[in-house]
Amino acid sequence: MFNPEIYTARRNALRKLIPSGIILFPGNSEAAYNYPANTYSFRQDSNFSYFFGLDNPDFAGIIDVDNDIDYIFGNDFEIDDIIWMGPQPKAVDLAAKVGVKNTAALSELTVFINNCIRNKRVVHFAPAYRAETTLQICGLLGINPLRISDYASMPLIEAIIRLRSIKSDLEVAEIEKAVDIAWQMFTTGMRMAYPGRKEQEIVGAMEGISVAHGKPVSFPIILSTNGQILHNHHHENILHEGRMLVMDAGTETALNYASDITRTVPVGGKFSQKQREIYEIVLNANLNGIAATKPGTFYRDCHMVAAETIASGLKDLGLMKGDVKQAVAAGAHALFFPHGLGHMLGMDVHDMEGLGQIHVGYDNEIQPSKQFGTAYLRLGRRLQPGFVLTNEPGIYFIPELIDMWRAEKKYTEFLNYDKIEEYRDFGGIRIEDDILVTADGHRVLGKPIPKTVAEIEATMADKL
Repeated sequence: MFNPEIYTARRNALRKLIPSGIILFPGNSEAAYNYPANTYSFRQDSNFSYFFGLDNPDFAGIIDVDNDIDYIFGNDFEIDDIIWMGPQPKAVDLAAKVGVKNTAALSELTVFINNCIRNKRVVHFAPAYRAETTLQICGLLGINPLRISDYASMPLIEAIIRLRSIKSDLEVAEIEKAVDIAWQMFTTGMRMAYPGRKEQEIVGAMEGISVAHGKPVSFPIILSTNGQILHNHHHENILHEGRMLVMDAGTETALNYASDITRTVPVGGKFSQKQREIYEIVLNANLNGIAATKPGTFYRDCHMVAAETIASGLKDLGLMKGDVKQAVAAGAHALFFPHGLGHMLGMDVHDMEGLGQIHVGYDNEIQPSKQFGTAYLRLGRRLQPGFVLTNEPGIYFIPELIDMWRAEKKYTEFLNYDKIEEYRDFGGIRIEDDILVTADGHRVLGKPIPKTVAEIEATMADKL
């Protein structure tokens, strides 16, 4: 964990943004895998981790805004626990590590909250995303679980987003650790991407590197030769020459900061002419989108830069036609690029989206587009120094979408469907980096992961 002064400063900063009342932060509990004693690897709630720093299940934090006091509620381990887990620190000692002086047993949280309710004090809490947390909050506050979202505190949501959106140097360093681990994951995956190998083998090797150097992966690995399926978690395919392999993965550090990287490589280590041409378009979209990333710019504008790059490149190959800007404005490019350029990144791989993606990615200044493709852009708001975000353009040939649009005669003034048919079995390509918005521009985070055609082919030549 960070020094206790970091967590104290975060809680004090939050306290200044909330006018009155108390702020309740339930930590996560263990989640059963298939029976109570067999649990998933524990992952702390990110908001609790951000403000209270402890990576222990069944803890809760309270920030008393009115009285300038912080509390941690959690139980000490008993002898039965120690037999299985060894000696464990007491709650009071854990609390001291994050600058909290006041502790009590978890059962005392009910008494504390009841006193607040009797005194008509406002209890602020963030939206819950786990059923057990929903039931805990509802039990404490006497809320119908079906209506819990009606009671989540919008002032708290806005305050958390305001604070967590701006990453400190220490946080950026943690994210870069996660990217550096991803470098090992991806260079290993590239060197394994040869005909005859099963996708699952590569997934296992990449996930093993994550666990060996950090924590489990920051999201289930997306890896497939069917890259036209954007989030393909099926890993049963055997690799064949002539296919592209999309690898989308990341890890978490010990402090729960994430990386999220995508690379696409040719099975066998050499790009064909057709693969190279499409790949270079995606790479240019990635680079142009990164170049446009700077403070004061709407990230939707960066998305449109990438979209126009894709449309221009596809026009050069004869797959699109007409005026590029008009084609993108109409949404014709979304046949090939049907998602957004990126999202916030931090303690969550889609950072803070448990608070509501609309609140994280948009604000009163800009709202989401309703156009197919651009509507999936998760981050559109004006960029600020300290934002960390992903840049992940792609080109995909989705047969079902091609057939539907062609039958509807959609965007025939911009799309050359006869030429597109030549690519219907191509698959997909996506390239993704993690970007810090700096005071005067941007910085790509972490050790550079092979991305150019030459870099990928050179890496893959060292076959595993």
